[in-house]
Amino acid sequence: MHGYAGKLLRVNLTTGRLGNDRLDASLLRKYVGGVGLAGKILYDEVPPRVEWNDAANRLILATGPLAGTKISGSGTFCVVTKGPMTNLAGSTQANGFFGAFLKSAGFDGIVIEGCANQFVYLYIHDGQAELREARHLVGKDTFQTEEAIKSEFPGQTSVFSIGPAGENLVRFAALIGDTGHVAAHNGVGAVMGSKRLKAIAVARGLLPFEAADKEGLSAVAKQLVEHARTYRWGYPFVTGTATGYSVVHETGLLPVKNYTTSLFPAHAKFGEYMRSHFEIKRKPCWACRSQHCHFMKVTEGPYSGYEGEEPEYEALAAWGSQIGQTDPGAALMLADLTDRLGLDVNEAGWIIGWGMECCEKGILTAEHIDGLAMTWGDAKAVAVLLHKIAYREGIGSLLAEGVKRAAEVVGGDAPSLAVYTLKGATPRGHDHRANWRELLDTCVSGTSTIEATGGYDPPEELGLPPLLDPFSAEEIPKINALMNWRRIFEDCLGTCRFCTTSLPLTIQALNCATGWMITEEDARIIGRRVVNLLRAFNIRHGLTPEQEAPSPRYGSAPMDGPVRGRSITPYWEAIRRSYYQHMGWDSDTGIPLPKTLRGLGLEEVVADLWGEESAD
Repeated sequence: MHGYAGKLLRVNLTTGRLGNDRLDASLLRKYVGGVGLAGKILYDEVPPRVEWNDAANRLILATGPLAGTKISGSGTFCVVTKGPMTNLAGSTQANGFFGAFLKSAGFDGIVIEGCANQFVYLYIHDGQAELREARHLVGKDTFQTEEAIKSEFPGQTSVFSIGPAGENLVRFAALIGDTGHVAAHNGVGAVMGSKRLKAIAVARGLLPFEAADKEGLSAVAKQLVEHARTYRWGYPFVTGTATGYSVVHETGLLPVKNYTTSLFPAHAKFGEYMRSHFEIKRKPCWACRSQHCHFMKVTEGPYSGYEGEEPEYEALAAWGSQIGQTDPGAALMLADLTDRLGLDVNEAGWIIGWGMECCEKGILTAEHIDGLAMTWGDAKAVAVLLHKIAYREGIGSLLAEGVKRAAEVVGGDAPSLAVYTLKGATPRGHDHRANWRELLDTCVSGTSTIEATGGYDPPEELGLPPLLDPFSAEEIPKINALMNWRRIFEDCLGTCRFCTTSLPLTIQALNCATGWMITEEDARIIGRRVVNLLRAFNIRHGLTPEQEAPSPRYGSAPMDGPVRGRSITPYWEAIRRSYYQHMGWDSDTGIPLPKTLRGLGLEEVVADLWGEESAD
C-alpha cells in the first residue's frame, strides 16, 4: 500500500484499551486521508444526539499519503471532531512534525473515544502505543507540557497538548504542539479536555512507508518549492503570513476595533516591521524549505527582551488592530500567551474586542469585568483576561463561552456588537465585509471555518470564468460552489497549503506517492465527496439554513475604508439559495440532493437524509 503506513490507532480512554485497524485500500482511494478519512470515521461513528462533550464523540487525528515525504510542509495533520462552538463538525490542520512522526511510527491516524477517570497522555512509538498518567502535567501550559514530556524520552518527539483552557473546557480551546503550531478551530482542545487527555506524544520512528515512485516524488517536491516561491500569493512561503498585514489593510480586510472602523494606517506594516527590527531565528517544519516560521526576540519597547514565536497574520490581527493595539512587541507577547494557555487566537481576539466595545459603550462596567480597565489597546489588561478565560475565573467564565453565547447572556445591545456566524463560531482574523466570498464560505462551510476559500486563488486556475465583481450576488455563490473542492482535497494529503500552490504538481506528487493515476477531475470528485459528507453529518446533527448567516455586525456595511457602505445582508437570502443550488443541494433546506450524493459515490448517505425510498 504505497504512501501509507496502513493502520489506524484506536484508543478507548474509558476502558484503557488500545488497538489497531487495518486500513482498506478502497477506503483510502475514496477518501485519501486527512479530513477525508477522518470525516468518514466521524460520520460513521458519531450519530445524531451525541454532543461534543459526550464520551461517545470521536477526536480523530489523521495524516495523508504525502505526510512524512520530501514534500515541504508534510508534517501536517488534520483534527476532526464534533466541536463545542457549533455542536457540528469541525476540521482544523496543524503543521510541524507530528504528521510525519506519526506515519514513521506506523500509523496513518488516531481515533480517540471515551473519557479517562483522570488526566492521561498518549505515547506512540515504533508501532505501539501506551497511556500514561498525567497528574504531573495538569495545570501546565502547552510549552511546559511539551518540555516535560520530551524530557521523559530520548530522541525526537512531537508533542501536541492542551493548556489550562482545554482542561477547563473553554469552548475555543486549541491543541498546541511543536512549540507553537496550532490546531485551533471549533474547540478541538475542549473536546480533548472533556476526554481528560492532556497530550499526545509521538516519537520519530523508523517503520517504512514506501512511495511508489521515489525519484519522481523528489523531483516534484523541488518543483513545488520553486512554484511556491514565485506564486502570486506566495509571500507566506517566503516571508511569513504576518507580512501580508499591510496588503490586507489596503483592501479593507483588516479587522479594526471590532468592525467599528476599517482604518489602522499608522501600523499597517506590523509584520514587515517585526521582521526588520526584531531578532529572528528560523523555525522549521518537517522537510520544509520556506521562511514561514521564526522565533523572535523583541528588541524595543516595554516588552524588549521577550522571546516567542513570530505571530501569524491572524494572531497579529487579533492582538493588533482588532483590539486597537499598536505595539508589535505587545502583540508578540499576547500571541505567545494565547498559545501557552491553549486558546484559539481568532475567537480570543473577537471576544476581547467585543468586550472592549461593550465597555466603551457602557454595556459592561468595571463591576462586570472584575474591576479591569478594559480599554482599546490595553495589552496588560488583555493578558489578565486571557488567564481568566483559560481558568474560567470571574468574567473569564463568561468570555470562555465565545462571542455568540457571551453576547446572548449579556443581552440588551451586546449581541448587535458581536461578530460571529449564527452557527456559533467567529470568522478568521479578517473583515470579511470586504471579501464576500470568504464571508459566504465562513457561514456555509461544513468545517466551522473557511472551506472553499483561503489563498485567494483566481477561478481561472481551475478552468473557471474570472470573477468580474467581488460584490456580485450572482457571481459570488456560483464561484464559491464551483471551487468548493480544491482546499478540502488538499486537506486530505497531509501537507501545508502554502507549499502546494500548484494543483497539477500536487496531484502529480500524490500519484508518485501512491502509484495512482488520478486526474484533476478525480481530485474534484474526492473533494466534493468530502464536502458533501461533512454537510450530511451537520444536517443530521441539526443544521438548518437559518444558522447559515452572519450576525448583524458581521454582515453590516463598513463606515469607512475601501468598501464603505457595502453590505451583504440585503442579498443574503438570494446568495445562500443560489449557493445551495450550485452545490447540488435543495435550494430551500440546503440538504444535498440524492442525485448529487449518488454521483459522488455516497449512496449510503441518501437514505440517512432522504429515507429508504428516496428518488432523484
